[in-house]
Amino acid sequence: MVNAPFPAISWPSEPRKQAFDQWFSSVCNTHQIDASSLQVASADASFRRYFRAHRLGQAAHTVIVMDSPPQSENAAPFVQVAELLAKAQLPAPDILAWDEAHGFLLLSDLGQHTLLDVLSTPNANAAIPGAPFAEPRVARVFMEEAIDLLVRWQLASEPGVLPPYDAPLLRRELMLFPEWYVAQHKGYALSETQAQVLHTSFERLIAHNLDAPQVYVHRDYMPRNLLVGPDGRLGIVDFQDAVMGPVTYDIASLMRDAFWTWDDDFVIDITIRYWERARVAGLLNHGDWANDFGSFFKAVEWMGLQRHLKILGIFARLSLRDGKPKYLADTPRFIQYARATAGRYIELKPLLRLLDAIEGE
Repeated sequence: MVNAPFPAISWPSEPRKQAFDQWFSSVCNTHQIDASSLQVASADASFRRYFRAHRLGQAAHTVIVMDSPPQSENAAPFVQVAELLAKAQLPAPDILAWDEAHGFLLLSDLGQHTLLDVLSTPNANAAIPGAPFAEPRVARVFMEEAIDLLVRWQLASEPGVLPPYDAPLLRRELMLFPEWYVAQHKGYALSETQAQVLHTSFERLIAHNLDAPQVYVHRDYMPRNLLVGPDGRLGIVDFQDAVMGPVTYDIASLMRDAFWTWDDDFVIDITIRYWERARVAGLLNHGDWANDFGSFFKAVEWMGLQRHLKILGIFARLSLRDGKPKYLADTPRFIQYARATAGRYIELKPLLRLLDAIEGE
């Protein structure tokens, strides 16, 4: 028999705790896990949370337990996308066990450090004890690996497998900005003229962004969702919201990060490297994209702008509705992203003036 689960784990109700204890005891016996080693690994912006536990007699070998309450988080998309990533031979967690009724999953552990952790640490060897590389790996090396994985993910795309990232979904996401960021967080009432400017800008963004080749989209492809394993290689996580959508989305997400700011020269450098790989792979056979980096980069920026506005709404909602105020600390980064992009294109100047008014600039 296994030991009792780690006592520091708290549960919203006794029935859920009992369901977990029963399931976890079973998987511990099957997979030789030390139940007493269970401890919180992380939580994210959703209602999911993650635990880590050691294998019996193997302190260096760990597994991840996902707690995904079915009434709040459907784990089926996570399982589906994990299978797609495995099929494409991409580094993602293996599904070792799944209690679909209760939303408990046992996963292989890709590593304890995110790429964001490593980027935030001056010495990568200090961030990853025992890492095999002789010298600290610089950001460029990690980012080149990230774009290689991204191209492989996009090449695996098949139509009709993932939900479409279509106009209604893009529009729903954009509406989070006026509903939660502008009205609820800023307390700013749009005039009829301003509301029309926002509507026109949204429709222009949607039309422009959907005019792109359609591929698998991770939808949150950034250093916080790339794990650095003990071997120094990257692994992909937090992919449950994947859709079939614009090829520009994930590279925009990677280079305009929610929690890390790259300088513009580095953004262009890495985006060019992605562009070179993607066009060779045949992913950018659209208009003049394969021959004109400037045209492609504009498309990436416009896709990024849609994401910036969406995330401003999401972060405001996380604070006001879900009691997670820490995300508001990153809203200035997205305002800066949005204003910079809107200021570079004459078609978006009305949106820039509106953003300035909302921010009191």
